[in-house]
Amino acid sequence: MVARPLSAKDRNAVKRLHAQGKSRNDIARAIKRSPSTVSKLAAEQGLTFDRAPQVEAATAVRKADLAARRAQFAERLQDIAEREADKMSAPTLYWEWGGKDHKYAEKTAAEPIPGDRRSIMSIIATAVDRSIKLVPPRDDAGAESRSVIGDLIAGLATDYAARHGGPPPEPEEPEAADDDAP
Repeated sequence: MVARPLSAKDRNAVKRLHAQGKSRNDIARAIKRSPSTVSKLAAEQGLTFDRAPQVEAATAVRKADLAARRAQFAERLQDIAEREADKMSAPTLYWEWGGKDHKYAEKTAAEPIPGDRRSIMSIIATAVDRSIKLVPPRDDAGAESRSVIGDLIAGLATDYAARHGGPPPEPEEPEAADDDAP
């Protein structure tokens, strides 16, 4: 089978479809050529199929979306832990069905029995632990502020040096007051 020669129509179609944001494979299907031929025609015209900026932007958006979802889920886990903690000292209904006559009996206790309290504590611990793993607490919010201020001061010093040809002068110490003055 002999390959069809490349035409101006092929070149124009590649240029037009590329401008529309079509991928190399989409263009190849549209003009009934191989992807390598499309790449060759695009390269001749200085066109590329580098989508790194779009992929990077899409990845950043996806990461932000996932972070928001993790934060929402961490809040749900915290809510679960708080609801369970409320049960630790709440009146609790205990019931049983049995005996030789298969009777139903129930009793309300002032709070859960120790075994149930242990189970509740386990649920609380698991929910809080998972919540913290999803969205770790910030132990030192001041460190971030100090970092921002430090970056600001460094930027101002760099700007001063660029405009004045050297670092800013050191601040002068105030003169000490004369103790013998009237």
